[in-house]
Amino acid sequence: MSELTSVGLDVGTTTTQLIVSRLTVENRASGFQVPEMHIAQRQVVYRSPVHFTPLVGEHLVDGQGIRNLVEQEYRAAGITQEMVDTGAVIITGETSRKENARAVLEALSDYAGDFVAATAGPVLESVLSAKGAGADSLSEKVGGPVLHMDIGGGTSNLALLEDGKVVTAGCLNIGGRLIKTDDRGKVTYVSPVLAGLTDLRPGDDPSPGQKEGIARLLGSALEMAAGLRPATELLQKLQTREAGAAWKPPEKPCLLSFSGGVAECIETRHRPGAFGDLGVELGQAIRESLLCRGEYVLGADAIRATVIGAGCHSAALSGSTVFCRDVTLPVKNLPVAVFTRQEQESAELPRLIRERLQGLDAENAVLALPGCGGYAQLARLAEKLVDAMGKKSVFVSLEADAAKALGQKITLLRPDAPCLCIDSVPLRSESYLDIGQPIGPALPVVVKTLVMGS
Repeated sequence: MSELTSVGLDVGTTTTQLIVSRLTVENRASGFQVPEMHIAQRQVVYRSPVHFTPLVGEHLVDGQGIRNLVEQEYRAAGITQEMVDTGAVIITGETSRKENARAVLEALSDYAGDFVAATAGPVLESVLSAKGAGADSLSEKVGGPVLHMDIGGGTSNLALLEDGKVVTAGCLNIGGRLIKTDDRGKVTYVSPVLAGLTDLRPGDDPSPGQKEGIARLLGSALEMAAGLRPATELLQKLQTREAGAAWKPPEKPCLLSFSGGVAECIETRHRPGAFGDLGVELGQAIRESLLCRGEYVLGADAIRATVIGAGCHSAALSGSTVFCRDVTLPVKNLPVAVFTRQEQESAELPRLIRERLQGLDAENAVLALPGCGGYAQLARLAEKLVDAMGKKSVFVSLEADAAKALGQKITLLRPDAPCLCIDSVPLRSESYLDIGQPIGPALPVVVKTLVMGS
């Protein structure tokens, strides 16, 4: 049994937070079996205060400001860069833009060189927040579907869970920072997503009840998303447009679970406009809506759900019979191409692989295959992979526990081709994989985007 120190950093639309976690890794196999490494325990040992995200302008992140914040929190947590084994920097909400990712990662290059670093698409953020809030465990406990809503500054991330697993996810442009106000209550910002839904403009003084009316409108859209009232064009208007984020309301009743900064305002009373935005009003609108008429759950440490998900739940371990030759670890951002058993066994597999790589517009990709039992089948698969990849690097993930044998056969056929084979990592199409330095006989892996169908 060994322990890893993991850091999670969430740079969001409104707030930035950092946590430090301790991950306990153990071998669950008996003495004479192949090692079976698992992350057995995840414990948060430090939570930073909730900081306002340092910005330059409306949505451009101040990279140096983020670095200063991280340096401050490392000192407060009593850790140094050398003590950290793994981690994740997740840039979420309206701040998840390429220029922000570049600014943050450049500023943190020496801190986060081996970290997962992602501008979290809405589906990844939905999955991380649901796990960070404990909605996965809750769905196992209640034995029925759980709909988790993480309501932040710019977006609301939705995840439907059954038996501990996310079965579909999506995102709406609903959040507490869609309207911002100054200390006197005067409007300083109105999000473009509210066009046609409010007459408020920067410089206006909201009339009594005007912000509350907007909050109730947004709350009604969340009711539609939960299947509690018939969907109208409002729900469609507030859908985000990213691939994989389309949301279909659940067809049967769900236990509702909430997290995010706005969720902190559902049961706790604050002065309207206390945070210079719409968050208090939106939280109260949710509390008075159909969403809270029945049983519901506020996630533990609701405002930190996404960063806990990033720091504790983003990492998993491969199987232990891995193979790696001439591949420098870590490797990041490898797109995943998934093949069925029928495709794997087809003589057309090399052509299918080349076409899939061309469609991904990627030099390298992880080829996710079912794998095979007998050596003769494995040898034929290795020949097809070598035919498809030529001298390119070969990255393979098998469902079956045969990665080491497949990697050895590939390098016998093509000694000059870099090769990495792992197994026991469930993968979906439209995902991206990070693979880190070995932990015992296993490799830490992170599925960075999880696009799921409804």
